[in-house]
Amino acid sequence: MDKLIERFIHYLAVERGLAHNTLESYQRDLVQYVGFLEKNEIHDLNQTRRANLIAYLADLQRRGRATSTISRNLASMRAFYGFLLRDGMIDQDPTTNLESPKIEKRLPKVLSVQEVEALLDGPDYGTVAGIRDKAMLELLYATGIRVSELVSLNCSDVNLNMGFLKCYGKGSKERIIPLGSVALKSVSDYVMRSRNKLLRDQSEESLFLNHHGQRLSRQGFWKIIKKYAMAAAISKEITPHTLRHSFATHLLENGADLRAVQEMLGHADISTTQIYTHLTKSRLKEVYAKAHPRA
Repeated sequence: MDKLIERFIHYLAVERGLAHNTLESYQRDLVQYVGFLEKNEIHDLNQTRRANLIAYLADLQRRGRATSTISRNLASMRAFYGFLLRDGMIDQDPTTNLESPKIEKRLPKVLSVQEVEALLDGPDYGTVAGIRDKAMLELLYATGIRVSELVSLNCSDVNLNMGFLKCYGKGSKERIIPLGSVALKSVSDYVMRSRNKLLRDQSEESLFLNHHGQRLSRQGFWKIIKKYAMAAAISKEITPHTLRHSFATHLLENGADLRAVQEMLGHADISTTQIYTHLTKSRLKEVYAKAHPRA
């Protein structure tokens, strides 16, 4: 069964061009599922039935997994069984007519403009690391790109003369995003004053480097943003996507077109972007409740 998973992941990478993180997610879900089957003495995917899948999903629920995680696992299994059925490696698809658990849509946590300013003012501009951190934070808030896209940027992806960056999102889809003047200055300062001091190998193409002169990791950035959130006394829960959510919400609150925000965020479906309109509506209700004398 492990070899079948490898074939499936290879298919997703080569034929579908899915991102590395997505491939890892599929593989992790399927390895855990196959492990569950083997514990229950099932060693052939042709032997699996609908009841086996329901038992696995129930096991995930018993272990306290979130509804979104269970739903994602089922999506991974659906894709896997569909691939095996098309290639004639199984006779039937046990995921047919199996319903996904309903996911409660939770509005993302966003920072106020004042909280964003406090966060972005945190880095020490007198240090090499501070100049780098300032550039990363300003760039995230200015463009709304994902953290994975931020750390994947190469120097050639940012055009400082024209004021835009090129990034590759889910499914390796390319998009061009304009840079605001503040972010542009911060990134220019980093390139001119800080990156060369972090650089160890002249052939290194990564834009943002760690203290070893190598590409900064997502985990490395996560530690950085948590440090500045704590220094800014921000009590809200901070995630790597917080500035992305704040970027989208603040744009819409100030009258930006939903389609334009969708394009900048790299959402394939506008329904994904529409969650931010729900957020702005809830904020408007709060403002109304506080400000109107007869609210």
